[in-house]
Amino acid sequence: MIGLPPEAGWFARRTVAGLAGDLRAGRSSPGELVERALAEASRLDGLNAFVTLDGAGAREAAERAGRELDAGRDRGLLHGIPVAVKDVIDTAGLRTTMGSRHHADRVPEHDAECVRRLRAAGAVIVGKTATHEFAFGPTGDRSLSGATRNPYGDGRLAGGSSSGSAAAVAAGIVPLAVGTDTGGSVRIPAACCGIVGLKPTLGAVPTAGVFPVSSSLDTVGPMARTAGDCLLLWNALSGGGAPDADVSGVRVGWVAPDALHPGDPRVAATARAVLGPLPVRDVAVPDVARLRWAYTAIQSGEVHRLHAGRMAAAPELYDAEVLARLRAAGRITKKDAATARELRERVRRAVTALFGRVEILAMPTVPVVAPPLGARTLVLDGTPVDVRAALLAYTSPWSVLGLPAVSLPAGLVDGLPAGLQLIARPGAERLLLAAARRLTKTTSTTELAGTGYGFADREEAYAHAEPVPDGPTTQA
Repeated sequence: MIGLPPEAGWFARRTVAGLAGDLRAGRSSPGELVERALAEASRLDGLNAFVTLDGAGAREAAERAGRELDAGRDRGLLHGIPVAVKDVIDTAGLRTTMGSRHHADRVPEHDAECVRRLRAAGAVIVGKTATHEFAFGPTGDRSLSGATRNPYGDGRLAGGSSSGSAAAVAAGIVPLAVGTDTGGSVRIPAACCGIVGLKPTLGAVPTAGVFPVSSSLDTVGPMARTAGDCLLLWNALSGGGAPDADVSGVRVGWVAPDALHPGDPRVAATARAVLGPLPVRDVAVPDVARLRWAYTAIQSGEVHRLHAGRMAAAPELYDAEVLARLRAAGRITKKDAATARELRERVRRAVTALFGRVEILAMPTVPVVAPPLGARTLVLDGTPVDVRAALLAYTSPWSVLGLPAVSLPAGLVDGLPAGLQLIARPGAERLLLAAARRLTKTTSTTELAGTGYGFADREEAYAHAEPVPDGPTTQA
């Protein structure tokens, strides 16, 4: 963990396990938690983390959650906990805009499957968080609702495309949020804003009801301040509740970041230093840098086909930068995409073999700290680099391979968060979160000491709680 942002809200000093303990001990209520979240959202409105707040719906859902807890119906650790949802994920009766003027007034009739699972777990949806337009951008500053600001630095990007989800959690407006990740859209803003964000294995969480970017790459992932909280949200999204993985003998392979893209050496050093408690060796991934091109080739064809009709009918409704990138995506040929898929399979075989020698791969999440708002060029070691390419450089290769990856806070560089990324074989989300928890456990416990919320004990006590069977799905 790292220090809190300057104006951190109420939830930044609490864990979900601690909040759950207080709810069950009668020291708090779901209604009180919702009012805290709504108040912090109003106080920190300048971050532009939220597109839509659902005060009435959240209060109704909180009242229902409180009645259930009072009656002994306990749906699990998320019961009564406020959660924010990215604005590309459908929420029944609540505006879902995709950050675009094309859908400024769209109100879906049905919940996305991931939202249905959250409601079944008792979570209270408090609102929809900002996204880069159509989730097509790693900067988080091109949207119908405007740019999301980084809680750690005035005038800095929050990262994208799940910009609002990351900012809302980092700022302590809510304890948990849901994002989507195609090439880095959970991990990039998690790193920029100093929180934990998990991109799961491709297909691990259904994407039904989520507006697509690239259907063969899109995933839905949890975002939280701590790895323990991220695991609790992951359990609800994935429908699982297995015990934490054992990381006592885990071996880590460090992938040299410069093999993919130039970066700030201070960021790389900060990220690697966090791995101290685990045995680390340097490893090489053949053709890993070419996976950055493969990502563009695979994604481009899919996103261009999705938007072709809309671009022809109403191009003026797009942000100019997003429209230009969509048009550029149309220049990728079918041959390019086929070559990219062949490359993916070749590298996948090499990485599968590598996982016979190590359980986890590690590298920084992004090569730099959060760039200034609106920046499209940075200078690294005297060389100009494209901001968008840099932000995606360390995350997109693992998306191409469909592997799970988590970003966790590594430290501060020039007062801004730097992230460490851990990658594992398909289905190893709990291993990643257990490793992240171990690497941040001491500082997390220290930082939260004295809050009165018994973080360490309560998180352990509730870690394996099972939710009750689903009741009727109701709208929050």
